[in-house]
Amino acid sequence: MDVLQRLGIGDENSGAYDGSWRSTSGAVLESRNPATGELLATVRQATRADYDACVEAAHEAFLRWREVPAPKRGEIVRLIGNAIRDEKDALGKLITLEMGKIVQEGWGEVQEAIDIADLAVGQSRQLFGLSMHSERPLHAMREQWHPLGTVAIITAFNFPMAVWAWNSMLALVCGDSCLWKPSPETPLCAIGLTNVVRPVLEAEGFGALASCVIGPVDDVAQPMLEDRRIPLVSFTGSIATGRIVASTVGQRLGKTLLELGGNNAVVLLEDADLDLAIPSIVFGAVGTAGQRCTSTRRVLVHESIADDVERRLLAAYEQVKIGDPMKDGTLCGPVISSAAVDNMHAAIEAVKKEGGTLLCGGERVELDGSLSGGNYVKPAIVRAENEYATVQEETFAPLLYIIRVKDLDDAIAKHNAVPQGLSSAIFTLNLRDAERFLSAAGSDCGIANANIGTSGAEIGGAFGGEKDTGGGRESGSDAWRAYMRRQTNTVNWSRELPLAQGIRFG
Repeated sequence: MDVLQRLGIGDENSGAYDGSWRSTSGAVLESRNPATGELLATVRQATRADYDACVEAAHEAFLRWREVPAPKRGEIVRLIGNAIRDEKDALGKLITLEMGKIVQEGWGEVQEAIDIADLAVGQSRQLFGLSMHSERPLHAMREQWHPLGTVAIITAFNFPMAVWAWNSMLALVCGDSCLWKPSPETPLCAIGLTNVVRPVLEAEGFGALASCVIGPVDDVAQPMLEDRRIPLVSFTGSIATGRIVASTVGQRLGKTLLELGGNNAVVLLEDADLDLAIPSIVFGAVGTAGQRCTSTRRVLVHESIADDVERRLLAAYEQVKIGDPMKDGTLCGPVISSAAVDNMHAAIEAVKKEGGTLLCGGERVELDGSLSGGNYVKPAIVRAENEYATVQEETFAPLLYIIRVKDLDDAIAKHNAVPQGLSSAIFTLNLRDAERFLSAAGSDCGIANANIGTSGAEIGGAFGGEKDTGGGRESGSDAWRAYMRRQTNTVNWSRELPLAQGIRFG
């Protein structure tokens, strides 16, 4: 528990930060280690009054922050990134303690937060618009980008720190304030990261820029979606909840940035380099215990190599070490909860009834000692058909479907024949086939790769997907535009008042 103490987390913690941690009176939320079942700490959840106070504080901070020059905002974000860098070890271990991913992945997630801070620092000097030629003489036209306001960031349990950083680091350099609602399954990660960030902002008089509210739907989430003081809601989570978010925020004509479910596939053509493909598939399907939105769910394999691929994958799965996520050598830690175990079992039984064949895995793994209360499962492989109803859905667990295809046309058709559209990959040595998969006639996903897997996206590119994945974009490229509003300016520096389109009036 040294990690908790280092990050300022006690036995009972406040769930509302508005520049300082508030004394809250809401219900108690327990945080448990999914690897052992032990109680880590409790959080006193925010009430509706706490929520309102946090929104007001965030808005007041925004009104001052928007006047700070963007490069200066970038300098403060640089200090935030350095503060996170200094506590990378503790933050990564906290992710492992509360979420269950192996510690190497925990540290990797914190590194993502550091990297996006570095990217945002550079972006603070490149929030550029355009200049355009006016049709009217002695007139100038341009567009510029202004801060939006307070950005609500609703994050999921599987990336309890990185997704907040993806949004907040860009939002901060863009001149916005942030109001974070983390998953109730990982509240300590939010408290720990806020404690690392807040001294930097408090020293500048802007503690409320990183406001945080941990609380139930009625007191926090629903008011957040309906609140006109929040122009943008960034939501990461399930497709079903994403529809509610989009509908509710849309009723008040607010903006949403949605990162929802994935049903990601790897296409293996007959000339695929299997020495590259097999490790990529195993990492994509087993990493984070299959609980990434970019986890590999389907393998669309050419029928001529399908038997060999199955044999190789089964051999690789036999070598996957399941156990304590804090220990070196562990490749698969626990899933987040007992309910996640049940969901995986239910999906396997459902796909078997549809005609699927379970090739390996799926059973609960019982470990000894302190790990006996953990939520461990053996990663599963099922031979299936793409049109099965269960295959069409995302199961958030290490469950992989093997689907045979006849050729590239068949692979693309089956690849695209699911509701989700997040990440995709093809393994082939044929340049024409690879480029076709990456073309408009190929993958319909927001992310499409050649000869690398579906997960492990770099922060330099825009991250997000199409169709039921929501259409949002976070992280690199021009994703910063989502956190700003566009303004077109026309300046008349003549002594006349000509109208556009040659209109004469009066």
